[in-house]
Amino acid sequence: MIKVLIRRRIMPGLEEEYDQAARSAMRASINASGFIAGESLCERHHPDRRLLITQWRDLAAWKTWQQGPERERVMQHVLPLLVEDEEINLYEHC
Repeated sequence: MIKVLIRRRIMPGLEEEYDQAARSAMRASINASGFIAGESLCERHHPDRRLLITQWRDLAAWKTWQQGPERERVMQHVLPLLVEDEEINLYEHC
């Protein structure tokens, strides 16, 4: 099992639009093979910063989702709302 942490910075004033697009993306990932769970967090005192934590069966499941056409489709609505590229980090039990 792995956890994927995704950090994003949103363009000021577009937080509400981003939240809608991100919810849509999360709903799509729920149907992906190997998806276990996910949550979205707002950084305290920084409304433009988000952290997504998703849990996947294994690295192969994440990579299939990450490189697949469904994620590409939903990310077309998310990426234009970001100030910079999202930062993705993978974690697993030691």
